[in-house]
Amino acid sequence: MDDALMYDFDAELKDNAEMVERELDRLLKPDMLFGPGVPPDRLVDAMRHGSLNGGKRLRPLLVRQAAAVFGVAPLAALPAGIAVEMIHCYSLIHDDLPAMDNDDLRRGRPTVHKAYDDATAILAGDALLTHAFGLLAAIDHLDAERRMKLVVQLVQGSGAGGMAGGQMRDIEGETTPLNERGIIKMQAMKTGALIRAAVLMGATLGGASDDQLNDFRIYAEKAGTAFQLADDILDVTATTEKLGKAAGKDADAGKQTLVGLTGLDAARHRLGELVHDALTALQAYGPEADGLRATARYFATREH
Repeated sequence: MDDALMYDFDAELKDNAEMVERELDRLLKPDMLFGPGVPPDRLVDAMRHGSLNGGKRLRPLLVRQAAAVFGVAPLAALPAGIAVEMIHCYSLIHDDLPAMDNDDLRRGRPTVHKAYDDATAILAGDALLTHAFGLLAAIDHLDAERRMKLVVQLVQGSGAGGMAGGQMRDIEGETTPLNERGIIKMQAMKTGALIRAAVLMGATLGGASDDQLNDFRIYAEKAGTAFQLADDILDVTATTEKLGKAAGKDADAGKQTLVGLTGLDAARHRLGELVHDALTALQAYGPEADGLRATARYFATREH
């Protein structure tokens, strides 16, 4: 049987989501959230509300799949994947706030600020962000140099030159029209940078060379752009029930997207090109990279 046919993406997606859910459930408890004081129950509950019971866990999946190319077992890649997921969950909690995207629903449930309040949501996001880096520092099977490299990659993906900066560009775009290049730059930071970090962190776990890291960077940048473009298409074409969050909000809020600028047909064509480019970046790798290939294809075909 062809090796490509032996890989089961749906099975790995499910297994990864279950692993991440169990580990988040274990870690997001007062006795695991280390510090000199006892974490308040309301804060821990809000962190759990914004992190558990939902999501496809695609970013830790990318960590796992990139690490697998170099023979790293899923369990060994899990702490880094959880760190990325904590960053992602914090960003969603903050993005949903009234001062940002003002969303009432996330994964089919009330957003954290709706279930609790704005201040608790802010602090829950802050705590998830902080503990993510503690997780990386505590990976005891890696040497200090590699742990430091993981921390830097996650900072680059989530900080002012990455996700947080992309969110700022997105807010600015609500009042200042962006051209196609500006939209691509904004989305490469807001969404693509954390996807890029996840892939590079997985490769780093596996001891990838500089040349290999460059291959994975190209893959991640193309796949990340494809993910955001598919998300923009879904915002126009999918229902609220299917998305688990309000549909059509980008257009209503004046958000700048390639779909809005170029139209659906052109966006779908561009999506196909991006997936092709992502797959091309992995042409030097064998069946061990089939997970990454399947995820890039999934980005373009998902329905929610």
